[in-house]
Amino acid sequence: MSLVIALAVIAAFLFARAAVLQQQGLGSAFAGAEVRDAVHVARNFGNVLAQRAWVIGWVTNLAGFLCQAIALHLGSVAVVQPLLTAQLVFTLALVSLRRRSLPGRRAWLGAGSVCAGLALLFAVEGAPLSGEPDRPEVLLAALASTVLVVALVALSRSMRSGTIPSAVAAGLCFAMSAVFMKLTADDLLSVGIAGTAKDWPGYFLAISTLSGLLIEQAAFAGPALTWSVAAMNITNPVASYLAGVLAFNVRVPTDPGSLAGIAGAGLLLMVGVLALAKSPARTAAPAISPVGAMNQS
Repeated sequence: MSLVIALAVIAAFLFARAAVLQQQGLGSAFAGAEVRDAVHVARNFGNVLAQRAWVIGWVTNLAGFLCQAIALHLGSVAVVQPLLTAQLVFTLALVSLRRRSLPGRRAWLGAGSVCAGLALLFAVEGAPLSGEPDRPEVLLAALASTVLVVALVALSRSMRSGTIPSAVAAGLCFAMSAVFMKLTADDLLSVGIAGTAKDWPGYFLAISTLSGLLIEQAAFAGPALTWSVAAMNITNPVASYLAGVLAFNVRVPTDPGSLAGIAGAGLLLMVGVLALAKSPARTAAPAISPVGAMNQS
């Protein structure tokens, strides 16, 4: 269990570092122009790829996914995904370092609330930590998530600044990626590469992960990076936890003490994430470099 926790925390740090780097690269790529949605990013992806900071961030993100995949194989969706809320703590620290200003009292209280929530979650006896996947239920969860993601992307396009809907949509994609990642890792170890290539989870993993990575760029392009990370950090573990309970044959705790502990942990996580997002160090303006102005699509 300690190795699973360590890998999940490392993944959270890598995701945070990637977010800061990608925001910096997007700021340079769009030369101060407003980024409306994921479609806008996709149409101008050539400019994004030309930014060294963004490419390094992308590679860092992939390293985070590798750590997450190993953690999910060794542990469970319901354990690994809540730990990824530490991404917001790391993002706040990196943003503060970039701005050369220390986080305020609210930020520290938020970080403490997140840590307390995680500790309480793992202390609850009988919390769902592992289980065998029910593949038809996984497919139903994937279909429901797809409908929500499409709706959120459409909503982001209708708004002047669609960073929060984009962040929630990306969080849903990454939540499903966690489920597909676990199924794919199990396939690789049980039936090998050839057998995995004949099974659907690996292809669903590629689709959900690439979709999430593209959609999150629209969320990262705004100046309030920690707001976007907060939205993803709330959505991702909640959706992953529900997927772990509904699509895997786990024993759900039913005694009042365990249920109260899980509810308390969820409340602490939510309060902590929101406190961090509303701290004075919540924003980090993208670094703008003098690249040519882009055609608005």
